[in-house]
Amino acid sequence: MDWKLLGLTFATIFLAEIGDKTQLAVFTLVAQHQKIMPIFIGASLALTSVSLIGALFGSVASKFVPTEYLQIVAGLLFVGMGIVILIRAFGNIIV
Repeated sequence: MDWKLLGLTFATIFLAEIGDKTQLAVFTLVAQHQKIMPIFIGASLALTSVSLIGALFGSVASKFVPTEYLQIVAGLLFVGMGIVILIRAFGNIIV
């Protein structure tokens, strides 16, 4: 086991996920239903499944596409999503 890589992955994902839509959805569900464990388990299973899909896709994609290109595409997707979110946010303020 590569403990350094495990720690890096944990820290990166943990920091990236703080305050995201998933955490807000969990917060809202617990506030509505007052049941922590089923919501925690459901959210954990969902995040684990999504992470598995990402890991499998990354493993397959890295066999066919150079890592540098994958990083560029991922970066462009993040920037694109950010632009869309900003446009929607400012559109709602202006209208």
